[in-house]
Amino acid sequence: MKKRTINELLKEAGPIANLVRTKRKKLGYTQLELAKRIGVGLRFLKELEQGKKSLRLDKVTQVLNYFGYEIAPVLKEKELLPFEETNQ
Repeated sequence: MKKRTINELLKEAGPIANLVRTKRKKLGYTQLELAKRIGVGLRFLKELEQGKKSLRLDKVTQVLNYFGYEIAPVLKEKELLPFEETNQ
């Protein structure tokens, strides 16, 4: 398996992972220190910062709340869902 560079990891990680990593570093915390402060496991925080695709939403929310953020749905493009009615 080919090792990925830091830049490749950052690009693949996604916006939440990069936000958490940036905020943590700005505060000067190690991953262990931040995990303890928030009340999540070190392994979870590492996986979050690495951009793991399947993580518990409640724990992601817990980390984001620590920094003053929340998760909310955002409509990417306007399309009708099967249960929506049109005004025709």
